[in-house]
Amino acid sequence: MENEAMPKTCLRTFVHEETVARVRQKMTESGRLLELAELFKALSDHTRVRILHALSFDELCVCDLAALLEMSPSAVSHQLRILRGAKMVRYRKAGKNIFYRLDDTHVANMVKAGIEHVG
Repeated sequence: MENEAMPKTCLRTFVHEETVARVRQKMTESGRLLELAELFKALSDHTRVRILHALSFDELCVCDLAALLEMSPSAVSHQLRILRGAKMVRYRKAGKNIFYRLDDTHVANMVKAGIEHVG
């Protein structure tokens, strides 16, 4: 447990150059981190997380998702558009129906890991 009396910053200014250089080499470029921030932004909405959770079990059409989440199809479609833009879901057409599913296993793993983390 953290001691509340301990300072929250360094007591003196001293940059550990070797450590900073080593970490800098391992860090991902800023552009990729911006993309990651956008991904987390897409995950910051309760409705979108509920959609992803539902899609982690099976592919569903907008009407199925609307019924499951007790929302209007229009509201679900709006959230799906954001998730498609974030490359978290994809769709396939089957006649007049459009079925959505998670884009790949990475998304399913993020949902599962997130649920485990908060549990």
